[in-house]
Amino acid sequence: MYGYVSGIRFFDGINVIRAAYELGVIFFDTAEVYGDNEQLVGKAVKAFRDKIVLATKFGFDMDSNTPGSGFNSYPDNIRKVAENSLLRLSTDHIDLFYQHIPDPNIPIEEVAGVVGELIKEGKVKYFGLSNSGSDSIRRAHKVTPVSVLQSEYSIFERELEDRGIIKTLKELDIGLVPYAPLCRGFLTDSVNPSHEYAEGDMRRREFYLQL
Repeated sequence: MYGYVSGIRFFDGINVIRAAYELGVIFFDTAEVYGDNEQLVGKAVKAFRDKIVLATKFGFDMDSNTPGSGFNSYPDNIRKVAENSLLRLSTDHIDLFYQHIPDPNIPIEEVAGVVGELIKEGKVKYFGLSNSGSDSIRRAHKVTPVSVLQSEYSIFERELEDRGIIKTLKELDIGLVPYAPLCRGFLTDSVNPSHEYAEGDMRRREFYLQL
């Protein structure tokens, strides 16, 4: 869910999150690259912050002319993202801090090391990876234990099985947080064919919307 700093949509988002909590949802996942979502989530969960798991992510270059278009998992940026996320989320710690996407320019061991330091400092509780393969997971896990992998997983998207990643997670006792389990809407009655979405909408590229 994308939030807005002002306007009715921001407050609608807060109400949705609070209603979800009342219904038993205790895991809330956001990221710096999701627009103003961290501020929205932070405000929404403030009253019950200690009763939930709060996750956010790092790994994109948000300082470029096109924020979020490139990678940045350099150590100084990881620390900067952590500090900024703590402020935006209005919290003193991040329960789960994911690398949002592998950065080909930075060894995963270096990434894991920085997050491990943040854990020792009490700013982060657990280290997560997203969209990573078995080799990166194993290498990172040797430096700082990986608690969770977040990747796309559904009846159409079976790459986690095909590449042996599920086997790796089981072997290392790492949890899985699947995203797009409803195939980005394909398994609902609200999806449109890919060509009906605007240019720039990622759903134009989804193969199952082109069927």
